[in-house]
Amino acid sequence: MKLAASPAQDQLQAFQDALESFRARGLTAHALSELARGQSALLAALPEKFSEVLHQLMDRLESSALFSEESCSFSQRDLVDSLQMWADKASLRISGSASI
Repeated sequence: MKLAASPAQDQLQAFQDALESFRARGLTAHALSELARGQSALLAALPEKFSEVLHQLMDRLESSALFSEESCSFSQRDLVDSLQMWADKASLRISGSASI
């Protein structure tokens, strides 16, 4: 019998889907940021540092969207890679707490 996903796991999946959509240029940086910042169950299930890091990354991503890649001090590709790393670590943390 498969256990139902927790709200935090559902929100993490929604974030990962949105990140993939952003990579494919189907979602704007602002829309991704709004979704990420609204994942209250996910952020509540993680240590506070995760929230701080996510907000910093989203601030940088939104700033980078205001400029062309060449004129911005933040590389969108590097930021997306960092967001993926954040999601991977959040997944490990969420799945680790779900098995306890």
